Amino acid sequence: MGWLGAEEWQAVALSLRVSLWATLVALPLGLFTAHALARWQFPGKQLVNGLVHLPLILPPVVTGYLLLLTFGTSGALGGALENIGIVFAFRWTGAALAAGVMAFPLMVRAMRLSIEAVDPKLEEAAATLGASRPWVFVTVTLPLILPGILAGAILAFAKAMGEFGATITFVSNIPGETQTLPSAVYAFLQVPGGEGPALRLVVVSVVIAMGALLASEAVARRAAARVGGA
Repeated sequence: MGWLGAEEWQAVALSLRVSLWATLVALPLGLFTAHALARWQFPGKQLVNGLVHLPLILPPVVTGYLLLLTFGTSGALGGALENIGIVFAFRWTGAALAAGVMAFPLMVRAMRLSIEAVDPKLEEAAATLGASRPWVFVTVTLPLILPGILAGAILAFAKAMGEFGATITFVSNIPGETQTLPSAVYAFLQVPGGEGPALRLVVVSVVIAMGALLASEAVARRAAARVGGA
């Protein structure tokens, strides 16, 4: 297996899978939420904004416990979803859900800032020409905020890769099923001689995190230049 052992590769591969699905599934809802917070006025807007950012403030263990209460097999929604074949508790899908919830605020914030940077007059001009609101968004707003969407997705992916507290609380630490990269580091540090594998996974984590941050900064600068030149 080269530099990483089989168990380490398994944790890295599972983390990539979990993070990718968490990002892809959260992306449409994140874009909708960011647009609503940036452009719409509606009752309870500040409450929605607070709920969106709540995972950033709450201890991750608390978020994981709330997910367990809601989506566990005996939870408010978990039992109903299990009846149609959707199971989150102690599955990799639950790890993806936890990672997506924790990464959601970063995704929404990046996309919201990108939308707010677009001059509303550009959208109004398209609307005066007879374009519907959805068409204005697709043809005017979306191309301008695309770098911001990419930046938000990259940040969310990196956050999902590093998620630990909510994940281990919600779906435990099951090798091959829910043991993501951070969980594997924790597990290796609990056994004698595990420092070497843990250190290798730490290096992998740092490389992925730094790569994501650099990529996010690059697309954010491109977004600012693109909107500024619009």
